[in-house]
Amino acid sequence: MSYRDEDYRAYDGVNFIEHSGIDFSQYSLEELTKLWRQTLKKGMHGICFSMYEDGQVPGDTITEEQVERRIKILKPYSKWVRSFSCIEGNEHVPRMAHKHGMKTLVGAWLGDDKEDNEKEIEGLIQLAKEGVVDIAAVGNEVLYRDDLTLDELLDYIWRVKQAIPDVPVGYVDAYYEFSRHPQLVEISDVILSNCYPYWEGCHIDGSLAHMQQMFGQATHAANGKKVIITETGWPSEGGSLRGAMSSAENAMKYFINTQLWAKKANIETFYFSSFDESWKTGDEGDVGAYWGLWDKHENLKF
Repeated sequence: MSYRDEDYRAYDGVNFIEHSGIDFSQYSLEELTKLWRQTLKKGMHGICFSMYEDGQVPGDTITEEQVERRIKILKPYSKWVRSFSCIEGNEHVPRMAHKHGMKTLVGAWLGDDKEDNEKEIEGLIQLAKEGVVDIAAVGNEVLYRDDLTLDELLDYIWRVKQAIPDVPVGYVDAYYEFSRHPQLVEISDVILSNCYPYWEGCHIDGSLAHMQQMFGQATHAANGKKVIITETGWPSEGGSLRGAMSSAENAMKYFINTQLWAKKANIETFYFSSFDESWKTGDEGDVGAYWGLWDKHENLKF
């Protein structure tokens, strides 16, 4: 998810700031790392699945064995896993997750290629009929990327809802898109919101409060429907965006604070992401490769 200059984020509604986070000013790096590991060991609600090893890119077909290996790594730390596609090996993610006792938020990746979109939609419906989809996400940041019109997106969502009426269906996008497009709220069973203080140039010291305001705006737009934070995270290396600095210390601080707040407030949150992926250096720049809790070799980072 890349930074956007237009200001869709203005929000004067309810103040949702409930927890200011830990004051890390007196923590040594050793103490911070210890707390990060303790927090991770206590477990997360959800984690976003990173599909690709070094040298692999989207479009490559990934084996069931590779997916299962990574699912086994994540299983002790998370109840849910989120996938982003239903083709090219991504269909193994919900199957392996259910095999190993994890629940799934399964996404169909939609873009401007209508043939691929059909494969994704049919793949999502098939997986749901197999019983391995707990929540279905029809598209991810499609409106943010301007790949489809709102009407085209709504048609895809409606098709999936009709095909799998017993599975909750939603659409994933930046939190402010639900304020801009109330039709998304009306058609969705659950509101799936991405919240990234980093991409809005927020300093780490204010990042938790800013993320809570993002969640607050999505909650306000949701009109009583459940809101799930489908992505939030902080890069451990790379550049910076205004006040947002990527570093190991900031990545650990953000993870600790978001997990503590989400558990205290009972907010279902999928952390982004599981493993570093070297291919993600296009629009996001060098930070794109460093969002994982594990490195690209599948070792815990800290």
